[in-house]
Amino acid sequence: MRSIELFAGAGGLALGVAFAGFKHEAVIERDKPTYTTLCTNQQRGVQPIKSWPVLNHDVRQINYAEFAQNIELLAGGPPCQPFSLAGKHAGYNDQRDMFPEAIRAVRELKPQVFIFENVKGLLRQAFADYFRYIQLQLSYPEIVIKPHETWIEHYQRINQHHQAKGSTGLHYRIQHQLVNAADYGVAQRRERVFIVGIRSDLALNWDFPEKTHSYEQLIYQQWVSGEYWQRHNLLIPKYSPSKAQALLKKVKQQTLLSFYQPWQTIRDVISDLPQPYDQEQGLTITNHIFRQGARVYKGHTGSLLDQPAKTLKAGDHGVPGGENMFIDDIGNVRYFTVRESA
Repeated sequence: MRSIELFAGAGGLALGVAFAGFKHEAVIERDKPTYTTLCTNQQRGVQPIKSWPVLNHDVRQINYAEFAQNIELLAGGPPCQPFSLAGKHAGYNDQRDMFPEAIRAVRELKPQVFIFENVKGLLRQAFADYFRYIQLQLSYPEIVIKPHETWIEHYQRINQHHQAKGSTGLHYRIQHQLVNAADYGVAQRRERVFIVGIRSDLALNWDFPEKTHSYEQLIYQQWVSGEYWQRHNLLIPKYSPSKAQALLKKVKQQTLLSFYQPWQTIRDVISDLPQPYDQEQGLTITNHIFRQGARVYKGHTGSLLDQPAKTLKAGDHGVPGGENMFIDDIGNVRYFTVRESA
């Protein structure tokens, strides 16, 4: 199965697509440092990145006629800054909004299926109309905005077409869902909106997968059964947080939780690594280097060791909220190493 990846970044979504059995015909990223990251991993022979056709292109300049046709999957994460809670919230008026380019790619490539992801902020009430507009454009990508037509006028025109239920031409069935990575075993509370489109001429049915992990199960294993601490050869702490106590009132029986595994915590996923300031051990592990200078102040606190991490993210002027730090067993705060972040 063939795929094309847009807005590839360092390749996270592209890796998932490759592991799912797709062969990338192109992996496209404009940002030069990020593109260099992909190329460096190729030079190091990292699989499956080694075999990817990585292109340092601006999607606005791409002629999709040059790529293989009959693509099964188009995937990508358009830039999130126009919709991020931490951004300027300009949405459609932000020059970094690349959803129009994602829609153009769907129109010209006509993939069987597409997957796009973006930040939770896209679902805010302030963007409700624009998000609906994005979905309608993805549903009917051949209904193109006219010269001098505003996006609101275009939105109304596509909506009228949709309401008429007289669909002709290229048409996709759209689903979207807010997904928390922690609910699927990632040690990070990372919420993202996934938009999935299936071409209407295909007799395919698809649903978002049910979650496999739960916060309640983690709380149960920490403060009722004690399994969590036993797993890490630690004594059960003498107290449980008030938030856990409140939740435990709702969690009465283990059978209520038997469907789920516990959320993964920072301790779960990095406890097999040596401390990075132990240079003799730390330097034997790629990118596991200690960085000094982590500090806590109001609104800038690290993640808790026995919880999933806060959402790891980047910022032009530092990382707000201390998401690149965590608090260790004795209460010290330090930066995650690159290896730990991965």
